[in-house]
Amino acid sequence: MNFFKISGFFFFYFVVVGVYVIFMPKILQMLGYSAPHIGAIFALAPLMRFFVPFFFLKHIELTPKIFYFALAGATLSIALFYPTIHSFYLFIFPNMLLGACLGMILPYVETYAMEHLGKERFGKSRLFGSIGFMLIGIVLARHLETYTNGLHYLLIASSLTAFFAYLLTQNNPHFSKEKEKATTVFSLLHVKYLWISLFLMQVSFGAFYNFFTIYETEHGISLETTSYLWAFGVICEIILFYFQAPLLRRFSLLNLVRFGVTLTSLRWFLLYAFPSSLLVSYATQSLHAFSFALHHTAALSLLYTLYAQKKLAAQFYYGISFGLGGFFGAFIAGFFYGSYLYLYASIIALFSLGSLYLFKERE
Repeated sequence: MNFFKISGFFFFYFVVVGVYVIFMPKILQMLGYSAPHIGAIFALAPLMRFFVPFFFLKHIELTPKIFYFALAGATLSIALFYPTIHSFYLFIFPNMLLGACLGMILPYVETYAMEHLGKERFGKSRLFGSIGFMLIGIVLARHLETYTNGLHYLLIASSLTAFFAYLLTQNNPHFSKEKEKATTVFSLLHVKYLWISLFLMQVSFGAFYNFFTIYETEHGISLETTSYLWAFGVICEIILFYFQAPLLRRFSLLNLVRFGVTLTSLRWFLLYAFPSSLLVSYATQSLHAFSFALHHTAALSLLYTLYAQKKLAAQFYYGISFGLGGFFGAFIAGFFYGSYLYLYASIIALFSLGSLYLFKERE
């Protein structure tokens, strides 16, 4: 039963992410927002995800009460999109609130999922998030006649995320336990090279998340075909999530993280070297299974072996990699956009790989 609740949570949480990432930029464009204003709005959530974990280093614990406040805050922030979306300055505040709340919600549930299901079964539950992300991309693309349709989907998905999260945590003895006991002070520095690698990995992804569609269409691949490339990458991600258990049992977590980073560097280099090849584009999208799905599970599992405060480790994982790394990745990709974009991304991924080797030798 918990598998169903966890999977339901992942499904609707990533529907929220899908609507926000895929369609909100288009909605803001429909409402007359300029590109700099859109960029500023979407820089807020990653930055908030980066700052939030620092509040939990001392004195504050991510308890069920705070978790429920975060769920309510996420839904409230989306409800505030309706009256504020026509004003750039007013729209800043609900986006900041949403980013802060999402920075608490996912680590709280994902930590429990990893502990309860184990890293072998975790992927089979997490893949429902990928399914939700892919399905909303298909469904809402056909129903975005007005901007309010997108907000309706966002609000409904947020409410259902809160519903499944409540079902999972209410009267669950795991969540009523005392705060995580730590024999050591939480420190980023003693495994700093691992954190640097996770940060650089997501910086390299800035070229993909923000400019893949533009890059492909500028090199002669149609927008419709590019949408199929996105869907193909998610399908490969889902397949890997389902079948990753043997890999996690056979190989060390550190070697799997290295493997994911290595293939990511190769992925970006192939996009640079063969920008107009549809076959190569599909090949690079197949690598998304390893550069995201396998890397994500292995990296999160590795952090859980290194830290007693697992929820806090997960918060910093999302804050440093997807938060700070996503922010700088978008900024750098925008600055360097051009024919050499993915060569730069490949080099950044290589630096991420090098940091992992320093992690083994020195830490």
